[in-house]
Amino acid sequence: MITKNLISRLRPALVRPTTSIRHASAHFTYVPEVAREEYGPTSKRNLFQSINNAMDVALGSDRTAVIFGEDVAFGGVFRATVNLQEKYGKDRVFNTPLCEQGIVGFGIGVAVAGSTAIAEVQFADYIYPAFDQLVNEAAKYRYRSGNQFNCGALTVRTPYGAVGHGALYHSQSPEAYFAHTAGLKVVIPRGPIQAKGLLLSCIRDKNPCIFFEPKILYRSAVEEVPNGDYEIPLGKAEILRQGTDVTLVGYGTQIHVLKEVADMAQEKLGVSCEVIDLQTISPWDAETVCNSVTKTGRLLVSHEAPITNGFAAEIASYVQKECFLNLEAPVERVCGWDTPFPHSLEPFYMPNKWRCFDAIKRLMSF
Repeated sequence: MITKNLISRLRPALVRPTTSIRHASAHFTYVPEVAREEYGPTSKRNLFQSINNAMDVALGSDRTAVIFGEDVAFGGVFRATVNLQEKYGKDRVFNTPLCEQGIVGFGIGVAVAGSTAIAEVQFADYIYPAFDQLVNEAAKYRYRSGNQFNCGALTVRTPYGAVGHGALYHSQSPEAYFAHTAGLKVVIPRGPIQAKGLLLSCIRDKNPCIFFEPKILYRSAVEEVPNGDYEIPLGKAEILRQGTDVTLVGYGTQIHVLKEVADMAQEKLGVSCEVIDLQTISPWDAETVCNSVTKTGRLLVSHEAPITNGFAAEIASYVQKECFLNLEAPVERVCGWDTPFPHSLEPFYMPNKWRCFDAIKRLMSF
């Protein structure tokens, strides 16, 4: 039974008023970042506007590029493709039937034929009908033909992750399913600046990419995003904060939880945390993570997806093999639970800052 004390502790998180940088039902605080000067002049954009801008740049610089998916012609349910059909025409931005398998299969054909295919699956929770096309066709096309043919010009965009009210069919994080498959790149941005650069890299990469977009950040994450054309390398993690005691690794929305946890650990425990955003989970940047763990001796990996066979397990296994003699404590994983994603009980499911903070205390006291 839920005690009155527990309810009183949860109530502030459940009824917190909306502010300019905090989503009403969010479990994190979003702090805007500053773009690198070499990227040039900027404009204020939220996440979906940044993604829209990236596709605008892609269509403007590549005459073969096309965008397709459910409802993309009028902008899509999250408005990520708004105004692109008006600018580039109905033959380059167009709707498809409600058929994820057909969307991805069509995209493979478009890419094999020599065009750049940017497909949208409306929610990652519904990408499963396209699973066979992605893991058996797109991922293996180059290999099975002995490099005579490929569909490397295919990028599949899809919103994923918790949103505060999405329940079991609009909150899932299926990235680990695809990271298991050789031939696919899996990319997840943490904010608008990274989203634009990483998406452009995906679109131009010579391998099929799946680009998961944290939908809770679509409107709540706002930054000064460079107006021009720039790319962020795939397969390269970014160290967001230097530290000496614990390495915190994550991606997407969870990065903002980990940054807040790092502040809490410094303030309340005097513990210095190094925060690393993987950005790409397939291929993931093992070198950057291992170098950090060699320095700190402790690792916490966190993501929203369920803990069993989540991507954190791969990182933990690899680090414990490569950094065994440097570890001061067993690797900690703080993830979603092995249950369907709940609705009213979402706050209990999320790997929030308090669960991560407890894990840091365990690491330091081992």
